[in-house]
Parts: sequence; C-alpha cells; structure tokens
Amino acid sequence: MTGSAAPRRHALAGPVVAASLAFALAVTAAPPAQADQTYYVPVSRTWVVVGHGYGHGHGLSQYGAQGAALRGRSYSDIAKFYYPGTSWSRVKGKVRVLLSAGSTSDLQVRARQGLTVRDLSHDAVWKLPRRGGLDRWRLTAAKGGGTAVQYHNAKGWHRWDIPGRRHTLRGGGQLHAPGPLNLLVPSGSGVVSRQYRGALRLVRSHAGSAQRDTVNVLRMDQYVRGVVPYEMPTSWEPQALRAQSVAARTYAAWQRAQNPKRSYQICDTTACQVYGGVTAEQPSSNAAVRATSRRILTYRHRPAFTQFSASSGGWTSDGGEPYLPAKKDPYDGFAGNSVHSWSTRVSVSALESSHPNIGRLLDLRVTRRNGHGAWRGRVQRLVLDGSSGRAAMTGEDLRWAFGLRSDWFTIKATPIISRWKRLGAAKSRLGAVRSAEHAVHGGAAQDFRHGRIYWMRSTGARDLMGPVLKAYRTYGGPSSRVGWPTTGMMRAAHSGHKARFQHGMVYSRPRPGAHIVYGAILRRWGQAGAATSALGYPTTNVRRIPGGLRGRFQHGAIRWNRSSGRFTITHFR
Repeated sequence: MTGSAAPRRHALAGPVVAASLAFALAVTAAPPAQADQTYYVPVSRTWVVVGHGYGHGHGLSQYGAQGAALRGRSYSDIAKFYYPGTSWSRVKGKVRVLLSAGSTSDLQVRARQGLTVRDLSHDAVWKLPRRGGLDRWRLTAAKGGGTAVQYHNAKGWHRWDIPGRRHTLRGGGQLHAPGPLNLLVPSGSGVVSRQYRGALRLVRSHAGSAQRDTVNVLRMDQYVRGVVPYEMPTSWEPQALRAQSVAARTYAAWQRAQNPKRSYQICDTTACQVYGGVTAEQPSSNAAVRATSRRILTYRHRPAFTQFSASSGGWTSDGGEPYLPAKKDPYDGFAGNSVHSWSTRVSVSALESSHPNIGRLLDLRVTRRNGHGAWRGRVQRLVLDGSSGRAAMTGEDLRWAFGLRSDWFTIKATPIISRWKRLGAAKSRLGAVRSAEHAVHGGAAQDFRHGRIYWMRSTGARDLMGPVLKAYRTYGGPSSRVGWPTTGMMRAAHSGHKARFQHGMVYSRPRPGAHIVYGAILRRWGQAGAATSALGYPTTNVRRIPGGLRGRFQHGAIRWNRSSGRFTITHFR
C-alpha cells in the first residue's frame, strides 16, 4: 500500500516498491528556486502544509475509481483509464503469501476434521487424527532442519509419531483441510484465531536459515477475496470494487512472476498489499471478485505492475512504465473524497533535529517538481537552507518523515511573504528577501533588499522603506509610542511619502527628511491640511515639553497644552 495511515479495514492505499527513508544529508549547491518555490521559516516555527492526494499517485486512484463508478463508468473503463495500453488476460494457479501474523518459529491451527500434514521435501501426506480432547496441532522447527508435528490436549503439547517415519518431517511442513484453517497467533497474553483458505506452510525464510516463516498457499481468486476489503471500503460502488479486484489480482500475478522460486511470492502488509484471509472477506467484495474472476491486465503478454494509491489528487504520477503515465484525473475530485485536498502542520524544529548539520533552518526551497497540476505538481527535489549548511531531500523523504499524505504539496506563505508577493516579490520596490522572519515585540518582521515588512495579527503585514523605515526604527519601531504600522508606504503631497501607525504617522520628503507626528499635534496638523497646509512637512519628531507636546514644521510650529487642551500655532516668516 502507499503510505496510508487509514484504518486497516479501509486502508485505501496501494503497493509500492520498497524504498529507503533515509535523508540525503550532504551539503549541496542547488540552483535557486523561483520565488514562489521558496518557503521561509515563520516566527511560529510551524509550517502549514497543504496538498493533494494520498499516496504515490501511480496507476489506479481508489477514490478516483469510486468517482468514476458514481459517474456510470464500468470496471473495465476504469481499469483502462488508469492503466492505458494494457490488455486483458486471465490468470491461473496459486500464490504463496507470507503471513506477518505467523512470525513465530511455529505454526499452530485448531484441530478439525480432514486435516492433513505434508512433508514438502518429497510430498508425502498423512491424515491427522481427530481424537477427543485434542484441540490444536502445531508444526515447529526441529534439529537438523526438519519439522516436528505436535498435538495439544489438556495435558499440554505432545509429539505425534509420523507413521512409518522418524519423529520429524525431513523438510518444511504444510497443513491442509477441505475448508478454511484457523491459524492461532499470539495476541497479548493469549492467542487469536484467523481463518485462511488453502494450505498453511512452515518453511525456512531462505536456504540455510534457522528462521521459519508461515506461508499461505491458495488460489489467486481466494487470495484476492482477502485483499479487496482491506484496500477499499466494501460499501463502495460495485464497479469500483471490481476495478480494485482486477488491480489487486494483477499486482499479485506480477509479484508472483518476480519471485517464482522463493518460499513466498507476496506479503500481507502495506509493503505489498494488505491481505486478511477469510476474516477480511465481505459479501460485496466477494461478489466483485467473482464478477472479475481470473481477469488481469497485461503488457507485452506479461502481468502489468498495477500500482494503486488512495487518491491521485487530480493527477496521476509517472510510475516508470508506459501504462503508468502522469495524466489528469477527472474522477478523483468528487465530493466524497476527503483526501483530494488536505492540510497539516510541520514543525521546523523537527526538521532541524533530523538535519543537525544545517544549523538553524532559514528556508525550504523546492528545486524540482514534476510539472503536473497545482504548484507545478509533485515535489521531486528540495533543499533545506540553514545557518550552517544545506541538506538535499526528495519530496518522498519529507512525506514519509512527517506523515504527509503525498509528495504533492506546498507550504502556505506567511502573511509577510504573501504581502511581498502581492507587491511583486523580488521585482517589487522591496527587492529580494534578505533575512529570515524574526520575532519583534509580539509580532514579526522580515528584511528585504530595500525595506522591511512588519506583521502583527491585529494590524496585518505592512511594508516600510527608505527614510520612513529608518525614522521608525530609530524611534523604537513597534515598541515605541506610535506602535505597529497600519498601512504600507503611501504617497504624500509634493512627492513625499507617509505611513500610518497605530498611534501616529511618519511623513517624509527629501529636504526635511522623515519625522514622526502623533497625538494632539497630528490631529491639529491634519485639520490644517497636513503636508498640504501652510506649515508644510515636519522637520522634527513631535516631542514632549513641560505641560504638553510640540511639533516643528517647515513653516511653523504647533504647541499643545495638556491641561487646557489649547493649541498655539506659530508661522515662521
């Protein structure tokens, strides 16, 4: 299955080739990504990651199959859409399935009528007796590489003497009965029973190994009956379940062809495709298996590698085969698909911990995508830029390390970067990014080539530049009397500039420079016409004087008395 974390019964993910989850930690020199592919670390040190799809996106989208079925498409239409260029064929024979539940060195089953044991070294078969009080049979490893046969009653375990033989089978052993076998597996303080069709074998993991594996040997359609309910909700449309049956059967046939001589050919976990035996079977999925009995997809007369995943997100991805192309998927985005689009959070500290060589993380740059769909598609390569170095990763690395649903994702821009992009990004008057986002007096700020953007939740992201920014920072910035900016840079009279703050304004013109006006002086000056008034631009910051405030301007001054509330305006000659 494809990295699904959904409940086992409805895992909704598909087979994948085993891949390393190790990160590439080497310091790299990657070419710069475009601006909208660089994601800067916010003050919160948590990224909001949004994405599409669930899984690798190769081949069949399980949600897409459901969407197609809801639109009246048949299972053959669905299969042909997701695996273009394949042909129909039929499969026969059995498949050998490694059971993860049988990971102990023995194989136990409940006693039942018609149970037989077979010596796999030369195919000799014996019928096991059905005696009163006998409730279990066990195959277990014996010295010399053989297999001991034992039975259990109220007095414990006992060796069963093989008729005409010594005490053990010469090779591996196999148990079989006319109906399903009840395999007993450890669970907490006791054991649980799981039913499997076909035969159960206890065999060496590989030649010369002391480790033993439990392997279920059964007909292909019997196997698929135990797969479909664990890979797709059985309440889904019959045509979707049939498409899943074909994909699962074909994938098993492909795996079998890759491992013709190994003791097992496929496993029962997400590393292959999930298989639960009779315990998993449901009437609707069994009907889908019967309706598609033995049908598989082939390419050049061989079983196709029919990978599948929960959701393509709207585009399938290139699976490396002609019949696994990247293509737009019109079926995946129906209202019932909860993973077509998703959102989660990723801790920057966790990334730093996993890559200690980079130091403090400054930004994440996506350097290559597959080019299909939103944000230019799935992430193929990315670079973590840190204070001490860089680390290269793949999109799959990040996905597996932080539990992302797929490698088709982007990171929500911070409010500061969103403002910068709206202004024109690196082509704007602010220019390129010069620093990471940093905390400032309960909010954040980030530096650019020609200015700075401040952000606080209540005032938003506001850009300041040139003399206005210099005057504001000299005055004390957000911690000063005027507080946070509530506008970005604005034009003022006579080719000047201004910016508004929570408790004041900064006006700037080349000759008088940039100065801060606030409080009662700002109100009175504004009533007079501000920079268009006879007073002109401020030439000093408003400052406190005994009993009030004073502001000096190009052509005069305003004085305010706190106790009387009166203003005195002086015009210079």
